[in-house]
Amino acid sequence: MEDILSGENNLNSMKLIDLVAYFRHGGTFENFCRTNGLNPESEVIEIYAQEPVGLESQLGFFPIEETKGRAEFLSDGIKYHTLFDFYYFLDAIEDVISKKIILKDSELAQTLLSYALKDA
Repeated sequence: MEDILSGENNLNSMKLIDLVAYFRHGGTFENFCRTNGLNPESEVIEIYAQEPVGLESQLGFFPIEETKGRAEFLSDGIKYHTLFDFYYFLDAIEDVISKKIILKDSELAQTLLSYALKDA
């Protein structure tokens, strides 16, 4: 867990469960952005998963100014599929924390992924 909170778990190896754990256990959006070279002042930062999309997919984080809100996005020759934006993700994490919903990080990651693939 210290690796996640210290920022040593960089964007090149982050999966959805890692992102969930980071924010459920004290990570902040500003620190995440600073550590990973993202601009927290971007209109929206979108969370994408490398294809094929699943719990083991590596994540990509891109400003909407770059993706133009596209469902699929190509970066450095890697094809990504949108999951949701950071605002939705942070709201979901805050909801689980504030309502004291008992879910493992892996269960919450699966719930979020299911939403992204089926309900979004």
